[in-house]
This record gives sequence, structure tokens and C-alpha cells, in this order.
Amino acid sequence: MAAEAHAPTPSEYIVHHLTHLNSSFHPQTKIIDFSLINLDTVFYSVLMALITAFLMRRAATAVSAGVPSRFVGAIESLVEFVHEQARSIVKGDLSYIAPLALTVFVWVFLMNAMDLLPLDLLPRAWELIFGAAGGDPHHAYLRVVPTADLNATMAMSLVVLVSTIYYGIKIKGGGGFVHELFSAPFGNKIWLAPFNFALQLIEYAAKTVSLGMRLFGNMFAGELVFMLIALLGATATWWGFGLHFLTGLGWAIFHILIITLQAFIFMMLTLVYLGQAHEHH
Repeated sequence: MAAEAHAPTPSEYIVHHLTHLNSSFHPQTKIIDFSLINLDTVFYSVLMALITAFLMRRAATAVSAGVPSRFVGAIESLVEFVHEQARSIVKGDLSYIAPLALTVFVWVFLMNAMDLLPLDLLPRAWELIFGAAGGDPHHAYLRVVPTADLNATMAMSLVVLVSTIYYGIKIKGGGGFVHELFSAPFGNKIWLAPFNFALQLIEYAAKTVSLGMRLFGNMFAGELVFMLIALLGATATWWGFGLHFLTGLGWAIFHILIITLQAFIFMMLTLVYLGQAHEHH
């Protein structure tokens, strides 16, 4: 006889919502596993990238000589703000860097904003589709916040690292870039070259890891708080539903500041690292 269905315990509920839909289609609770692809992270990050491109293109095509609409005015204000930040930090050609910073801010903001959706909304929809396809809806896993996945944030950090190295070579030349690796920060002495090189490697690694970990840590914590708040509604009592609504509303309002701030910080650090690549030591 099949076991009777039962409501999940709080720990089972949280573990379920912290489990990715991966390429093996089996539960996987590891934070990083290079043998698998988190399909939900890939899907929602690409979806948010497409929405970012759509919004930017729509604003660009809607620009006219007349009075701009509120949407175009908002995008123009954002573009001017990001360009001003890029110009104040990076002393060089901004033709690629300013658009990169704008894309980073909007894309990360939209990925963060997925955390504001009701926790069970998209997973429930996925369960209905998965069940209708003949599968077991009780084993459907789906995480909708790409920036709460360390794989995604570290991948973005690696792109920033590659861009930093690219601009370091472009601005200083291959020889100048290599020379700086072995001459900064202690000076151009042969016996200091190994120490300079080691510190340069540590600096690049620390920047990359901290950039990805900072975004992941904040968004993962925010997602976990939403899960704990959702458990209040599972008490099936009037005070549980009341606390669920009030605390959920309060945290969502506060979380708007967090998702915006984290997108801004990621953008600013990207500009700072690219700005450092333009500087000569």
C-alpha cells in the first residue's frame, strides 16, 4: 500500500524550496556542483536578460524630439546616472564600459526582484505542468531567484574578471600588463617579483570571490527569510495568517531596498575593478 500523503514539516518545506531543478532531474542540495546544470537558474537568468534587452530596445526606439514618456524619461535618467558613475570612476573609453554597467544594474535588479514573487507561485505552476505531463508533482523543484545561486553570481564575477584582464592588456599592452604583475605593489626589483606576483593573484581571486559571494549571500538570506515567513501561514490559525501577511509585506517593502542596493553595489564594484585596470602602477 502506498504511503499516505502528508504535509511537509518546516525543515522539509525549506529544503524543498532550496533544491534546484537540475540537469539530472533529481534533488540536489549542494551549493556548487560542476557536474550538473541548474536549469531553473539558467532559464530565469536568460529570461531576465531578454527582458532587460527588450526594455532597453523599447526605450531606444521610443526616443523622439518631443516630450518623452514616463518610461523613456525613467530609462534616460537611469542611463545618465550610470554614465555619470562610469565617467567618474573609469578614466578611459566608456563606449563598452558604460553599457556594460547599465546592463549589469538592470539585469541584476530584475533577477533580484524575482524574490518579490509569492514563494509558491511559480513552483506550484510548475508542479501543475509537471504533473500534467505524467510526472510526480511532489518531486518538482524550482528556484526562481538566479542571484540566490552561487553558480550564477560567481559566473558573473568571472565575466568581470575577464573584462578586467582584457582592459588591463588593452590599455597597458601585453608587456606592460605582465610587467605590472611582477612589479606592483612593492616595486620593480627582481627579488620582489615572486611576492608581487603572488599578491596580484590573491587580489584578483579575492575580488572575484567577494563580488560573487556578496550578491549571493544577501539574496540567499533574503530568500530564506521569505521561506520562514511563509511557514507562518502554514499554522492555519488567524494569528498565523495575520503575521504571515504583515511580516511578509514588511519584509517585501524592505527587500526592495536590498535588491536595488545589491544591484547598485555589483555595478559599482564592476566599474571600480575596470577603473583599476586602466590605472598604471
